[in-house]
Amino acid sequence: MFSFKEYSKEILATIVLFIVLMLLRIIVAKLIRKFAKTSERLEHRTNLIIKYIHLLMNTLVIISLIIIWGVDTKDIFITVSSITTVIGVAMFAQWSILSNITSGMILFFSFPFRIGDTIKIHDKDFPIEAEIEDISAFHVNLRTKEGEKIIFPNNLLLQKGISIMTNTYEEKEFFD
Repeated sequence: MFSFKEYSKEILATIVLFIVLMLLRIIVAKLIRKFAKTSERLEHRTNLIIKYIHLLMNTLVIISLIIIWGVDTKDIFITVSSITTVIGVAMFAQWSILSNITSGMILFFSFPFRIGDTIKIHDKDFPIEAEIEDISAFHVNLRTKEGEKIIFPNNLLLQKGISIMTNTYEEKEFFD
């Protein structure tokens, strides 16, 4: 039969872990939003990065709970390595998804162009000069002078040379 006295340390550790998780989620979200505001990043991209970091934090909390409640560490490593192997094999054919998500995070934190900039992608077979309309987790939406919409994968954007052009498009009014 379950006894609170018998599991008091585990219950206390679990409560403390959840409190720390909540505080960390709030602090990390505020720090990322502050960074995004000072660097003029878009809100939906900021929310995407926050979701990724919260997912990582939740995963670490689940692993911590397993350890707190006394599951043998060897069993945890076998389970995690098995899950990682299955995911790795399943995602091998879909590596571009992970590559694009990682590239999207890199673009968010370090690339110098923003929505509205005109860029030139240096590709010897298919050079592109277009205005950036949107940057998402998987791809960048571009619009050429001729009005053609191009959806360019984030991972390819990091692999190509890019020039930021002076904006030659006519000024547009944007409405919410």
